[in-house]
Amino acid sequence: MTADAPLTRESFRRLHPISTPRPVSQLPGRVWTDEDWDQIRRGYHARDMDEKWNVFAEGDVLFMHRSWTGRGIYEASFAPGTGGGRRITSAVVEADGERYRSRGDEYDCLMMELIISAIVLGEPAAELRAGLVGLTAGASGKSALPSGVVEHSALGLRSGS
Repeated sequence: MTADAPLTRESFRRLHPISTPRPVSQLPGRVWTDEDWDQIRRGYHARDMDEKWNVFAEGDVLFMHRSWTGRGIYEASFAPGTGGGRRITSAVVEADGERYRSRGDEYDCLMMELIISAIVLGEPAAELRAGLVGLTAGASGKSALPSGVVEHSALGLRSGS
């Protein structure tokens, strides 16, 4: 497989599908460019233990799995945008509390966009990262946690390409 070949389900050692899908009512408003979509559909494979996400596409659906457990957490369906590019038109999240503890649609919306932007595309995504820290601190009441701890806990690190 070449570096530009898209990752597939078979690219990963173990994957478990979402067992109890719940629709996400709040979706990212971002429209990714056609070039972004080309990179997104190639996916992302966690390279070390500090990375938390494996991502691959099948057709227009992007699957986001936790790297250590292989559990599916998000599935996002993309469609062409009216002015070009691609946007998420529907998504589901794992609703089984034993597999994933959702913090609500606002959090899940942010996490999907953050995984795509920061992990798959390697963007700095500073606003999204700040939003994650804010949502996490607000939900837990632990505003004293350093932002890096919050980000690493949910997102992990992205190794250099």
